[in-house]
Amino acid sequence: MGLIDKSRKILMYVNTKQKLKKSNKLGGIEILNYNLFNYLKLKYLIILTNKITNKIKKTKWDIAISSNDTSIFNSINANKKILWLHNLLQIEKAFRKKNLYPLFLNKPIAVFVSRYLESKTSKLYPFKKRIVIENFLDKNFENIKPNFIRKQIFIWSVQRSKGLENVLELWQNTIIKEFPKARLYIFGIEKDKKWKKLKKFNIHFFGRVEKKILIKNYRSSLGMICLGYDETFCLNAIESMSCGQPVISFGKTALKKLILHNKNGYLVNDFDELTKILLNILKSNKEKHAKIIKSSILFSNKFYFKNIKKQWISLLKN
Repeated sequence: MGLIDKSRKILMYVNTKQKLKKSNKLGGIEILNYNLFNYLKLKYLIILTNKITNKIKKTKWDIAISSNDTSIFNSINANKKILWLHNLLQIEKAFRKKNLYPLFLNKPIAVFVSRYLESKTSKLYPFKKRIVIENFLDKNFENIKPNFIRKQIFIWSVQRSKGLENVLELWQNTIIKEFPKARLYIFGIEKDKKWKKLKKFNIHFFGRVEKKILIKNYRSSLGMICLGYDETFCLNAIESMSCGQPVISFGKTALKKLILHNKNGYLVNDFDELTKILLNILKSNKEKHAKIIKSSILFSNKFYFKNIKKQWISLLKN
């Protein structure tokens, strides 16, 4: 990463109630901040926090990085202010959460996690500069050995449930009838009593689990269903690909740029096409599975931090 002056002080702030320490159950924004902090701490004097103390307010920071929240920029003294945007900054929501005034007053540099998010963010916001730096994989998802022995399993690991009822319906009405041994695993959505009756259709709910459990299941299944209604990047999809698991999606929002049809996933237009793709994957031979496993892993390599870090270093140094 080159020689960097460790006398420079950097503050990373996340507005969250989660403890910002190593945990396989941290949320997406929290784990990204935690990982970036750990990648940079050996070269910078850097602090990661979810609380703005009096000491932090009194310190003169060279750089302050805040995820989604501009309000802290009025409370701290920093030469360079960076707003790391993971989600869409909607004007009404920004006004309600008191983010508009600090934004117009401080004019931070905006770092977007995808070109899709940058394109959807109003040009009326007075950012000093607009930069796209794509998200990166946790080290747990790097250099994973490919597994070519796959079970008849599909995975849903998106924490939002939009479209899930339709997937459950097509699974019960079609998939399980043609492939009685096929299984659908749902991660990220909390267990509910109403889901118990679905076990007879080989549909299983696991809630939030540790990364190692996700990796184990990603490496042994045939595909991930990620419809992509409101994704600004979708790190889940890249994690899936890093384990050789293609992503099946409508290709909406940021996923449109991440999925290459028949290379690292499958793009479908509606639930009828989704049903056909699931059936085709179940009918496919081992050679076809092996080909898409390899290409999915290869695509995910570009999101290793070693391939993203130059952009962050350039931003922090200049």
